[in-house]
Amino acid sequence: MNMANQTRVTEFIFLGFSGMLYLRLALFVMFLTVYLLSLMGNTLIIFIVLMDSTLQTPMYIFLGNLSFLEIWYTTATVPKLLATCVSRVVTISVSGCVAQYYFFFSMGAMECIMLAVMAYDRYLAICSPLRYSLLMRLPVCLRFAAGSWVGGFVAPLLPTILISYLDFCGPQKINHFFCDSDPIFKLSCSDTFLVEALGYTCSSVVILSSFLLTMSSYGHIVVTIIRLSSREARKKTFSTCASHLTVVTIYYGTIIFAYVRPPAKYNFTMGKVVSVIYCVVTPLVNPLVYTLRNKDVKKAFRKVLTRKTLLLTKSTQEI
Repeated sequence: MNMANQTRVTEFIFLGFSGMLYLRLALFVMFLTVYLLSLMGNTLIIFIVLMDSTLQTPMYIFLGNLSFLEIWYTTATVPKLLATCVSRVVTISVSGCVAQYYFFFSMGAMECIMLAVMAYDRYLAICSPLRYSLLMRLPVCLRFAAGSWVGGFVAPLLPTILISYLDFCGPQKINHFFCDSDPIFKLSCSDTFLVEALGYTCSSVVILSSFLLTMSSYGHIVVTIIRLSSREARKKTFSTCASHLTVVTIYYGTIIFAYVRPPAKYNFTMGKVVSVIYCVVTPLVNPLVYTLRNKDVKKAFRKVLTRKTLLLTKSTQEI
């Protein structure tokens, strides 16, 4: 294609979800509610972990990191999703689109790695309880957390660099509510074979390797639980990792469907629906399952709340 005769696109238009205004407004209210609850829930988990010294253990340090990246993960996409529900024309610059692509996939890769690390932590705690404090010392825990962040930032770096060199000559409408990989490739007038293959390979490697490591850890956990003689002991042991397994099932189920498949098989309508699950719903599931099902977190929350109430009462009396 002769690029000299093409008009270079400088911004894209998100199509989002089509439909009548009242339907889009209903979606706006629903997505905004879930987004705000997700932000508040994940922020609350971070606050509790920081304020209560009894929760500053490897399991909850990882949980705090997961909550922190969930905040940024959902913030990378949901504001544009909300905008498409109330406005007919929502634009983003090409450079902003590339940045959103990188940020979204970085956070996604971090979450995959973090979930695998958290599964390994539960594996050590349940299958090697006597050596757990030695194997998962605080410095080791912090290195695992830091490695998850570094790995997430590195994973999509090369595909992002290649995407930044693609030419876009029109049309400029992205059939999505954020800059996902396949909608971007569809709009490029350059040869995208290399970047598509590389992006597909990177996402598949990160997702599947993290998923297999997570399932391997849970496989050993299940075997250990089955070997316990007491039914009550089996129930108590499984309850310690049931919350994490819930998050893993929902998250991996949707992203494997979305990204571990040939690019030619992409369906834009289905892609947008599935994207809502892992962009909007899953970040809310994390604080819900970890707070509603976790006695330690609820106990710590009540303790922090009581402490803050007493301090407020004392300061009021002094005034």
